[in-house]
Amino acid sequence: MSENEGTPETGGGSPVPPLLVVDGANVVGSVPDGWWRDRRGAAERLRDRLVAYAESGLPGRPGPLDVVLVVEGAARGVPSVPGVRVDPAPGSGDDRIVELVAEAAHRPRLVITADRELRHRVTRLGAEVAGPRTVRS
Repeated sequence: MSENEGTPETGGGSPVPPLLVVDGANVVGSVPDGWWRDRRGAAERLRDRLVAYAESGLPGRPGPLDVVLVVEGAARGVPSVPGVRVDPAPGSGDDRIVELVAEAAHRPRLVITADRELRHRVTRLGAEVAGPRTVRS
């Protein structure tokens, strides 16, 4: 038995960073700051704030983190940046988040959302959840 057995790894033997999936619409909509006037701009501002978490991590979750921002609707055109992959949901953002969590079953996953139904769906798959304030500060 190797000392790394049971530890998620990449092909190079490095540990796979935890996956942080952010429900873009839910997090943006959690603060009434006029986001509805410019949904794309609000998603871009959130994406840019998330870059710091990719390297430094979150409280209790040291970096690096593999950060994915799931967007839908008018925010679908927001591009990825170094540190944050933007995933435009082809349909429901919640369904895409569940897919991402299911695909990453081999690693720790944290979903940022306040949506109760989505929280239930991803915790059934073994992911942890945290509210929007986790990334809004």
